[in-house]
Parts: sequence; structure tokens; C-alpha cells
Amino acid sequence: MRLLSIFTNSFAHGVHPAHHKGQTENLAIQRVPFGSRFVMPLGQHIGIPALAVVKKGDKVRRGQLIAKAGGFVSTALHSPVTGTISEISPQRTIDGSFKESIVIKADPFSSQRIDSTPPAAWEKLSLEEFIQTVQQAGIVGMGGAAFPSHVKYSIPEGAQIDDLLINGAECEPYLTNDHRLMVERAEAVIDGSEILRQKLGAKQATIGVEKNKPEAIKTLQDALRQRPSAPIKIAALEVKYPQGAEKMLIQSVYKREIPAGALPRDIGVAVNNVGTIVAIADLFSQGMPLIERIVTVSGPGIDRPANLTVPLGTSVRDVLEFCGGLNDKSREIIMGGPMMGFPIASLDVPILKGSSGILAFTAKETARPHEYPCIRCGRCLEACPYFLNPSRLALLSRNRRYEETAEYHIMDCVECGACSYACPSNIPISQLIRTAKNNLKQHPLEEAA
Repeated sequence: MRLLSIFTNSFAHGVHPAHHKGQTENLAIQRVPFGSRFVMPLGQHIGIPALAVVKKGDKVRRGQLIAKAGGFVSTALHSPVTGTISEISPQRTIDGSFKESIVIKADPFSSQRIDSTPPAAWEKLSLEEFIQTVQQAGIVGMGGAAFPSHVKYSIPEGAQIDDLLINGAECEPYLTNDHRLMVERAEAVIDGSEILRQKLGAKQATIGVEKNKPEAIKTLQDALRQRPSAPIKIAALEVKYPQGAEKMLIQSVYKREIPAGALPRDIGVAVNNVGTIVAIADLFSQGMPLIERIVTVSGPGIDRPANLTVPLGTSVRDVLEFCGGLNDKSREIIMGGPMMGFPIASLDVPILKGSSGILAFTAKETARPHEYPCIRCGRCLEACPYFLNPSRLALLSRNRRYEETAEYHIMDCVECGACSYACPSNIPISQLIRTAKNNLKQHPLEEAA
């Protein structure tokens, strides 16, 4: 008897947390009114912080360059509002640290319309010119990592990108900003995909969307029917966390594995979030630099959840007030998703380029469960999509044997939190791994000191 193999768009291991997307998945994107004060940290992307090109007292227009890239792995900043530079000083950011920031006082009498000129037609730009244009526009990965996008497009000599993969998985619970972007701006997703595909020389593009977003899949398919010549297809992905992780997405769609320490481009793939793709489309159609983004506001601690277009630098407090404020049950605010996001200590921190969500949780969701000893059940190993040994890494970290964790490939961990979610003993595995990774990064600096 012949056995038929069944192809599924998924990967090995992973977990299945509840989606919790019902609050916002059907809510159209709204625009948050402009506030009075905007804080733009110079280091709100991975890499070297930007360098301010304005000073206190300068008048700025919405979309005007206020900080240039500090190096190749860096990107520019533009004013999200027309107003005046009130100060350039350290300001508290979402991770609790203070970073050098440009503070802008909005002009209350301005219409806040952006006066921009689209760059040269993208078809006429060389790849190098295209990369410089993207860097100067301040575009980064919009899925949360905020990695400068132009770096991904800098293909080493001898390398070739065959496949462009657009990440529309949005596997984090609660978040629906990418979903609404695909539903409401499907044409921009297609436009941006074609621009990037052609500039990178990729043969085809694939948009990966989890099956729990049927409206997004249908809308994209309808848009593609209007562009029959575009070599773009939709991949309906199995609903599993962390489906949106770069390596997992590539495994699900192409059945290719990225070796440890390698990058997607090493196997001929470039991956971008749908938000980044739309930002590229807006840049070349409207001349719009990255000065705003879509943010999901949700959770049981908020009574008026929403998907919002928010100018960068807007305070979390202003966003929550637009949504009616926190209800009496709210106890903690998480920036990002519940699996990889983190709590904030102040509501006066700004929305950054990588801020995908604001989640208000009650005591029920934030209560720290009692921790029990590890029972060696192996569930964290079964959950880890990177085939690591999370329990061993956590144990070594707890005993401060940080150097030994490197022998077990701790730097391959992306801190997705699947291990902590699967652990029946409620051990904070992901947090312990993060502690060890931070120590390993700091250790050479301590030795040099």
C-alpha cells in the first residue's frame, strides 16, 4: 500500500497559545490625534544610534530629517510632527533605560500635513541607490526587532536572493496590526513586494499568513487577481507559535533549514514583515519616511481596544487615553505581544519604530504562579523550535555558569518564550536564558575593563 505524504506549511515543535485576537481583528485602523510632546530616542533600532542634525530651538516640519544614520548598521530619524525642538537629552524608553532623545513640542496650529516629494522612480535606482534611499527613510523591520531594513538588502558579492518571503504570520496572541494592514492595504503589500522583489532580483515572492486570518488571505488573493503578471503567491500557514520567527517561517514555506550562525540570505531568501513592505510602498509612492506605525491596543485591562495609526514619539499614556484609559482591573502594561513583549514601568515612554502593541493585563494574567522544581519532563525540549535544551540552559544560568551555556548554543535562542509557556513547573526559562545571554554579551567588556 502506497503512503501519500501530506505537505503542511508548518515547522517542528512550537506551542499553541490561545489567539486572543477577537477583541481587535475586526476593528478598522483609526488614527490617533496628534499630542503636544513627542520623544524620539536616537537608538530605537538595532545597531548604532542615529546622530542628531537639529538643535534645541530649531523649527521642524513633519517628515523632516532630524537625525542621520550613525553608521551602516544604523538608520535615520524624521520628525513625526511639525513643531519645535524643545530639548535633546536622555529620556526614559520602553525598556526602562534612559537614551539620548530628541524632544519635539508640537505646533498646535499646524495642520500636520506632510509636505514630501517621492524619491526617484525605484525602477531607475541601482541596488546601492535603493539601499541608501531606504536607509535615509529610516525604514526598519516592523515586526518588533527594528533591524535596519537596508542591511538585509545588502547582498554580499557572489550571493543571490531567489525568494522574497513576506511575513504576515503575526503569531503573537492579541496582536492584529499586521492583519488589519493586509486587509485594508492589500494593494500596498503587493506594490511593496514587487518593488523589493525586483530590486533584489528574486524570482518570486511569497506572503505567509496564518490560517486564522482568512479575511487577510482572501483580500490579498483578490488583490493578486488584479496583478496576474506578478510572481507572488500566498502561503496559508498552520497556526502555531512561533510561526512568525524568521527561521520557522522559512522552514514552513520552503522546507529549508538555516544552519546555526547563518542568515536567510545564505540560503537565497530575504524575509520582511508586511509592515516594512507597506513602508517601502509608501516611500516610493508618497515620499513618506517612517514617522508612524500601526499599533494594536488590547487586553482585558482596556475597555475600548483598537488598531491605531500612531505617530512615532507619541507617549503610551496619550494612546491609552484615546482608547478611554485603563479600566479598574488593569495591573500591568506590556509592550509588544505577551510571549516576547515586556512590561513597562511608566506610561510616559514613547511609541518606537518596533512598537507593535500595547496590552493591558489584569491580575489574573500577570499573577506569578508558584514555581516548582524541574521534573525533567522534556516539554521545553518538545516546544523549542530551535532544538535547544532550555532546561539545561536555565539551570546553568540559575547557577551563574554563563560561560558553559555557550557550549549549548545559547546564542541561537531567540527568546520566543515557547519553553516557559510549556513548562508545567512554571520555571521562568526564557528569562533565565535572557540573563545568561546578556551576561555573555557583557563579559568581554568586563574583561577588557
